[in-house]
Amino acid sequence: MDALEAIKSRRSIRKYKREPIPEGLIFEILDAGRWAPSAGNSQPWHFILLRDDRVRKDVAEATTYGKFLTDAPIGIAVVIDPKASTHPVEDGAITTQNMLLAAHALGLGACWIGSYGSVYEEKVKEILNIPKEKRLLSIISIGFPEESYLKSSLQKTRRELREILSIDKYGAV
Repeated sequence: MDALEAIKSRRSIRKYKREPIPEGLIFEILDAGRWAPSAGNSQPWHFILLRDDRVRKDVAEATTYGKFLTDAPIGIAVVIDPKASTHPVEDGAITTQNMLLAAHALGLGACWIGSYGSVYEEKVKEILNIPKEKRLLSIISIGFPEESYLKSSLQKTRRELREILSIDKYGAV
């Protein structure tokens, strides 16, 4: 799958088969995150692989909209160091997107669970033993997509480019 096809066909998948993910695929996803660009090549991220069922359940229960993490075979928490970069949030968002696209390109489904600034960020940091000075940017649920859910998610559309594009100044066409 080429990059543009991956970008256009990736969807947030929240229902997974109870099938383990081969180690090689997991590390390809993590490695895709490692290769994300960052401000000044600061690489202000740290990844926590959520393999244990109990850990994923505890994290899922702490979240507002991430209950489906319980049903995913794995999760990845993306932690950023606000002092390591001039743009740590952007850097963490790019690494998260790299991993989402990699999962999709490898035939897996994934969903971004926003955590940065959420009401539950501190609770999840406590569960995962994340140091106080670090921030939890995102949690990614990953698994083989449940077929029926995958088909329904492909029906989503995007606004036309002409609706969201200006030339030279906002509102100018």
